[in-house]
Amino acid sequence: MEFAEACRQIAAAVEEVALPLVNTAEGGELVGVGADQSETKKLDKVAEDTVVEFLREYRLCRTLISEECGRVEIGGETGTVFLDPIDGTYNALAGIPFYALSIAYAEEGEVIRAFVRDLANRETFTAERGRGACLNGQPIATSPTRFLEESAMSIYGRKFDPANVMDLGRTIRRWRLLGASALELCYVGAGRLDGFIDLRGTLRVTDAAAGILVCTEAGGVVTDRDGDELRFPDEVRIGRCLVATNGPLHRKVVEYLR
Repeated sequence: MEFAEACRQIAAAVEEVALPLVNTAEGGELVGVGADQSETKKLDKVAEDTVVEFLREYRLCRTLISEECGRVEIGGETGTVFLDPIDGTYNALAGIPFYALSIAYAEEGEVIRAFVRDLANRETFTAERGRGACLNGQPIATSPTRFLEESAMSIYGRKFDPANVMDLGRTIRRWRLLGASALELCYVGAGRLDGFIDLRGTLRVTDAAAGILVCTEAGGVVTDRDGDELRFPDEVRIGRCLVATNGPLHRKVVEYLR
């Protein structure tokens, strides 16, 4: 089964089992601790179990790396899947319509295909390395914004020194915090945001792998906070900082963060 069709079927299955748990006390029940050492809610577990079962049945990759179960050998011949079954769990449980299923497929350490399904708004972002990015099958591109004073950015910064970010915040036109990293990266790719900055140092490969490919294939730039190449380990317990922009604004944003 090809990646795109598999992801469509996975998304349909996840929607069937997970959406009834959105904005419910049952969905928020604590059912364990994930491989990333964070609490696992029933909503996350049900969604992840659904994806794992599908991957095992069709042997769609050799290895799965997911937020809750960590590293799992699936048994396929090649490839690694990076999965966040519910990106934006807090939003989903609070009834805020901004959360997604995020799936990235990598070969030889390079992410080559991405699928992000906005579970609340039924939009699908996809990308293939070297072939661009799409929203519901239509090509997307980053915004043309060139001036920080005209930009809108999502900035995530829990538990960090706010001084240089406040300087940036006073310069940009609009400052958002939407709470679902995969979707925010896709929004940069689609030109809905001019940038997405996460300075917590806790962003994991499962959170970001698919969204980064969508963003960069749409023309965006993604680096670490110093403007250098961003590399994630295949490990959900290790996080990174990230700066993603439409491209023209990138150097200016990094200068502020330095």
